[in-house]
Amino acid sequence: MDIDGLTDDDVRRVLTSANVFAVVGASVKPDRPSYGVMAALAAQGYDLQPINPGNAGQTIQGFRVRARLAECSAPVDVVDIFRNAEAAADAVDDAIELKSQLGITTVWMQLGVVNEAAALRGRAAGLTVVMDRCPKIEIARLGLVPKTAGRPSR
Repeated sequence: MDIDGLTDDDVRRVLTSANVFAVVGASVKPDRPSYGVMAALAAQGYDLQPINPGNAGQTIQGFRVRARLAECSAPVDVVDIFRNAEAAADAVDDAIELKSQLGITTVWMQLGVVNEAAALRGRAAGLTVVMDRCPKIEIARLGLVPKTAGRPSR
C-alpha cells in the first residue's frame, strides 16, 4: 500500500471501471505534465473533460475545455487533479459537492499532491481517494490494456 492506503487491486479497479476523467488544471502547453497525461489517457481510451478557467472554450487534444467541474457533462468517473496540495482541497470539495450530479466515484491527486484533510473529506463522502500517483504511470505499471479509442467530449 502507498500513502493513499490503496492496493494495486484498488488502483486497477479504479482504472478499469472508469471511462471519463475530468482533468482539473489541464494545460494547453505540450510541455506540461497534464498535457502528456491527457494524451496517454486518451490513447488508453478514456474520454476527457479538461478543466481550466483560463482556457475555457478552447480545446486540448480535441477535448473541449470547461472553466469549472460544475460545467462538465455527466458522467465523470474520476476527477484527476493537477493542482498543488492546497488548491487540490478545493477540487476535492467540488467533487464531493457534484458527486451525485456527475456520478463521480474517485478523486485522483497527481504525483507530489498530498492533502490528508481533503482525502479524509473525500473518503467520508464515499469517494475513492488516490494520492501522489499518476494514472499514466499506474496504467503502465499494472499492464492495463487500452479501452476503445478515445473520443472528444461534446
